[in-house]
Amino acid sequence: MKQYWLILLCVCLAVSVQAQTSTAVKKLERQRRVALEEIEETNSLLQKTTRTANNFLKRLNLLSNQIVSRKKVISLLNQEVSAMDREMKQMDREILALEKELKAKQQNYAKSARRMYKRRSSQDKLLYILSADNFAQSIRRIRYLREYANWQVRQGEEVIAKRIEISEKQQELKRKQQQKQSLLNNRETENKNLVAQEKVQKAEVKTLSSKKKELQAVLSKKKKQAQALNKQIEKQIAIEIARAEEKARQERILAEKKRKARIAAAKKAGQKVQAKDKAPVEEQRKAAVKGGYAMNKVERKLSGDFANNKGRLPYPVSGRHTVVSRFGEQQHQELKYVRTNNSGIDLQVPAGSDARAIFDGEVTRVFVLPGYNNSIIVRHGNYLTVYSNITKLYVKAGDKVKAREAIGRIYSDSEDGNSTILHFQVWKERTKLNPLLWLD
Repeated sequence: MKQYWLILLCVCLAVSVQAQTSTAVKKLERQRRVALEEIEETNSLLQKTTRTANNFLKRLNLLSNQIVSRKKVISLLNQEVSAMDREMKQMDREILALEKELKAKQQNYAKSARRMYKRRSSQDKLLYILSADNFAQSIRRIRYLREYANWQVRQGEEVIAKRIEISEKQQELKRKQQQKQSLLNNRETENKNLVAQEKVQKAEVKTLSSKKKELQAVLSKKKKQAQALNKQIEKQIAIEIARAEEKARQERILAEKKRKARIAAAKKAGQKVQAKDKAPVEEQRKAAVKGGYAMNKVERKLSGDFANNKGRLPYPVSGRHTVVSRFGEQQHQELKYVRTNNSGIDLQVPAGSDARAIFDGEVTRVFVLPGYNNSIIVRHGNYLTVYSNITKLYVKAGDKVKAREAIGRIYSDSEDGNSTILHFQVWKERTKLNPLLWLD
């Protein structure tokens, strides 16, 4: 009996391990599909991006992104192959255990068959029953013979079932071996694609190296445009902080006047001054940091909700998109003289796409700047989100917006194959944040 429970426990553990491994393989497959979709999307963007001075760097970034995605695919394939090897080893162990179990069942069945053969005649069975000491023992012997016959039938059925189970496991193992070979073939193909893409990248780098002055001029222009955008955002932040401080001051003066009026009225009427009127007026608007945006109760809750959703906020676009430029200062790996600094991220999307608010908030300013078309600033308590390169506006300053609400059509450059890029930023007070850390 103990041996039976031990075998059952081993089988359950094996099934659990195999289920976990299969789940891991499926997860890796999903990640590989996503990475391959990113490669296809990047390839489509590369075909649409013309080889002009303005776009050479963008093309190189797309190629770099594609190479990163390709390496990710190869890494995932390696992990899938390793997971498949673990599954196959586990399956080999299961088949070996099943074969041992089958052998034991066959031996038991053979023994029972020999015993039955010795008692094959009806007379033997009858004598066995009639030789009982009493009637109760006869009944027990009849029951024993019936149960023994049923047990023997079950043993035969279990032997057949075990053979079928082994056959199915062997077929499954064969399928796994075929899947592994398919993964190995895919890995070989991806390695060849990677080598080809790295050659293309080297050719692009060589072309760009010969256009160093031209490229530096383009980068200098874009840098000035980015600085102008940041100045406008910083200016707007300063204006809003000053307005909030003024509102807080006016509210404080008004509350103080009301407090003094209540005290004067109480004294005039000969009444006792209330304790709440003796204490200084509590600020209704408070800034989270010194010199920050003074928020009222509603704005503080909105700010807290925004912060609590870090890493879960929706992208500022819907559907397919590619990050073509990331946050912060980037030293280009291939072009040592190229250093860029992005205050946000740039998302390339299909032509005709809309920008959408990533959280509830209020539009505080809409303005125009060269290189960025229209820009929209949305306030979420003491957080700000900025959406630039908008051609058609759906909102205006003062409008309340909801999460995922479309706020404007993103500009498509007809001279660059309808290249459609949204520049997106996230700020807290006067500090720029990495948007990718906030998005899901």
